[in-house]
Amino acid sequence: MHRNDQNTFPAPKPFPNPSQLIGELQQKLREQQQQISRLQKHNLILEHLTTNLETLRPSQKYPMIQKYSSQMPVKELCRYLKVSRSGYYYWLSHSGERSQRDRMEQTVGGLIQECQRKSDKTYGYRRVCSWLKREYGVRVGQKKVLRLMNKYGLLSETRRKRPAYLKHPPQNLFENVLSRNFCTSAPNQKWCTDITCVHTKKGILYLSVVKDLYDNFIVAFETGTSQDNALVLRTLKKARKEMSEGLVLHSDQGFPYTSQEYLLQTREYQIIPSMSEPGSPLDNACAENFFGTLKSECLYRHHPQSLSDARTLIETYIYFYNYQRVQGKDMLTPFEKRQQYQLLPVTEPV
Repeated sequence: MHRNDQNTFPAPKPFPNPSQLIGELQQKLREQQQQISRLQKHNLILEHLTTNLETLRPSQKYPMIQKYSSQMPVKELCRYLKVSRSGYYYWLSHSGERSQRDRMEQTVGGLIQECQRKSDKTYGYRRVCSWLKREYGVRVGQKKVLRLMNKYGLLSETRRKRPAYLKHPPQNLFENVLSRNFCTSAPNQKWCTDITCVHTKKGILYLSVVKDLYDNFIVAFETGTSQDNALVLRTLKKARKEMSEGLVLHSDQGFPYTSQEYLLQTREYQIIPSMSEPGSPLDNACAENFFGTLKSECLYRHHPQSLSDARTLIETYIYFYNYQRVQGKDMLTPFEKRQQYQLLPVTEPV
């Protein structure tokens, strides 16, 4: 090897062109800015998607993925929404069938709406099925019609099946002392009591009354939002000043009247409790008669909108019933007949 070959060095690299270097740096800066902008956009999308994420079903998440798939990779969207990509693509491949089914359901829903408009919402899903077949020759399963009626709020507005309640054996039962002998010769010898409910748009108001069988006078009444023992006990406490020795108080076998609290209250007030036979509403017909009169002459005519409206109507009507509404052949009000027995002047309370 020659000496000159040992002393040779690699040629130095040429110094890059400054304009070219600046162009490359500017290109990298633009790419980084685009990456930052893309990440910020992805974060905004993900913040929107993760709102109430736990409450959404996969079928509700797939349209969100489809909406943002052009702005963000499907893989990341599926990962953040916790669904599988295969599930999303299966949903996407059947979207045409789903759209056709949705259009069909909208068509059938419109026909059901027409049916309920013509029937004034009195048809149940079975009659709606028959109507669709008869009027348009459309055959739809009963379950599908019921689902569509639920979906579009087209269920029948007639009385619906009541939910089943677990019946408990009554705590205390009493003998039917009254035994449908509603006649009495003096006030405060035979009373009857019962509870009814008054429906309003703001809820249900319960009315408890005590009625004297001698003159049909409403001795006491109470209202409340719960049909419980306290409502009955408040009514009895209000009627206590009118009680006399040997008083018979008749009721049905409702749970407030079979409770231990009611038994103790009757013993404290020295009342003789009487109770209807099971399934015999005629045993307490006098109380039911008053409720029928109250509803037909007042509540059904004025339709109370709220609980306070119902209370006002009830209080006004019971005052009218006791002191102004004449009854029977003698054409006396219950208060006048009560006062006539006591040989006192007929005056209304102040």
